[in-house]
Amino acid sequence: MRYHKEGHRTLIFTAVVFLLGLSAIQNGLPALTPWALILFAAIFGLLLHFFRHPERPVFRPDDQVVLAPADGKVVVIEETIEQEILRERRIQVSIFMSPLNVHVNRYPVGGKITHAIYHPGKYLLAWNPKSSAENERTTVVIENRFGKLLVRQIAGFLARRIVCYPEQGETVKQGDELGFIKFGSRVDLFLPLDARIEVQLNQVVKGNLTTIARLTEPNKPD
Repeated sequence: MRYHKEGHRTLIFTAVVFLLGLSAIQNGLPALTPWALILFAAIFGLLLHFFRHPERPVFRPDDQVVLAPADGKVVVIEETIEQEILRERRIQVSIFMSPLNVHVNRYPVGGKITHAIYHPGKYLLAWNPKSSAENERTTVVIENRFGKLLVRQIAGFLARRIVCYPEQGETVKQGDELGFIKFGSRVDLFLPLDARIEVQLNQVVKGNLTTIARLTEPNKPD
């Protein structure tokens, strides 16, 4: 199993702190050493689980298919107005990531990055409807021949760091890494109104494996 680069410093720091603490316990209270070992094993095991980075290559990229950008549960499917960039009616699909999910975020489609914007903000619970507009978040817009698709990473109550890799103007491939959110949060997708949604509320999805929607072919000129 691979572990994400965003977790390397956390894992090393945790191991160093434990070794220093264990040394102090052995010198002062050796009877507590077995309990310290058990506690460290539990904490370190949870961190390894959180920062796991499974390989999920997309062998046949298809930008008409919108793949899940994250692991988690679908908590919103609704028509809404995207207020920040697109400023039009869209179908919003939101995926909630618990601390136990894989937290790698991936590009649901390939194309050109037209916007990559970071917003500081609050840390409301990720399933709060206001979190999409008020929490710390990043907004990424990907454009290809099917139009524009907006992806928003949202920090939650526990998540206090969003990592977002794309830069405006670059071209990205479906399934490659978009970023990482530490310790539970949410990812919103804003899809065209004519997209065919292929997930349901409360469905568990996996990044790069679950199809969220299929986009409609653009009208060709006569």
